[in-house]
Amino acid sequence: MKAQRLQGLGASVFTEMDNLKLDLQAQGKDLINLSIGSPDRPPSLDIRKVLSQAALDGAQYGYTLSRGTKEFRESCANWYKERFGVSLDPESEVLPLIGSQDGLAHVFLALIDPGELAFIPDPGYPIYTAGLVLAGGRKVSLPLLAENKFLPDLDAIDPELAHKAKLMVLNYPNNPTAAVAPLEFFNKVVKFAQTYDIIICHDVAYSELAYDGYRPVSFLQAEEAKKVGVEFHSLSKTYNFAGARLGFVVGNPEVIEALSELKSNIDYGIFAPILKAGSYALSTPQPQVEETRATYQKRRDVWIQGCAEAGWRIPVPKGSMFIWAPVPTKQDSLTFATELAREAGVIVVPGVGFGEYGEGFVRIALVQEEDVLREAVRRVQEYLNCKD
Repeated sequence: MKAQRLQGLGASVFTEMDNLKLDLQAQGKDLINLSIGSPDRPPSLDIRKVLSQAALDGAQYGYTLSRGTKEFRESCANWYKERFGVSLDPESEVLPLIGSQDGLAHVFLALIDPGELAFIPDPGYPIYTAGLVLAGGRKVSLPLLAENKFLPDLDAIDPELAHKAKLMVLNYPNNPTAAVAPLEFFNKVVKFAQTYDIIICHDVAYSELAYDGYRPVSFLQAEEAKKVGVEFHSLSKTYNFAGARLGFVVGNPEVIEALSELKSNIDYGIFAPILKAGSYALSTPQPQVEETRATYQKRRDVWIQGCAEAGWRIPVPKGSMFIWAPVPTKQDSLTFATELAREAGVIVVPGVGFGEYGEGFVRIALVQEEDVLREAVRRVQEYLNCKD
């Protein structure tokens, strides 16, 4: 019944963990779910008021264009200029998205023909591989290794493969590894892309979730970056706007145009009140952004410090809403995550679910309030003490 293309999507580990969660819930097990990276707080009250007031306007219920509104595109461009110092043309270098995942999934259909190669980070967010598979492209894994600070080693890439590849996906601050990338790395990426005529697609959804004073950079800050690629952004994490599904892609106008052409054939635009609220969020001071950042940093510290007391030493991330932790027992990641769920009632994601090179790690999403996280840490401490 299913199309053959669906067989390559590879969600087996996530399905297995989801089935385990449902089974444990049916047994009455008290679970703390740290698996899905979904913000647990709402947008600020003023953003919700703008959305609500716009939604009450009966004139806002017609179709919108896939290119969205001029107001929203200009807000994106102004935000990029203020935040990163990057100048963008709102007409040709900005495109609204129904969440950044919309663009990340569809960009392959817009750019990749069947059989063409793309470099995909491993471990990496699953939509990168899924989008490529659905377009009929072929994946070349970019290993993200701890010894390289989870940055791909561009010098280790086979030049023959690089000449054949059409696209490379990057993501910093990274999901799942929580790694960050300096501007020097992106400058090197641009030169690599120019050498091999490769399009760069950078996912920067977590740019505003960074800690200890660190401020992530944009790929587009690299010299001549707009000539070789685009950057995908999201309001989901910065403004807790996840369910509203609003993001945008900026950068190379040819890539923007190709994605816009594709989207104009498969969907209409975003609900106008959501665009209005998004424009407001990007255009006005939002103290909640700093509050959200501080909240995740406190949650990070609760987990890192609490696990350290049980002997589980975990690198301290500078960004994202995740912790990428080495498995503290002599088990593979799926076995450890399964046992932790069954015995401690704490749900995390096995690293192998993000790719071959994710084995040996688990991802923890900091999506519970501090008191819940402290309880999760207590359970982890008890579980690990029993393993000794």
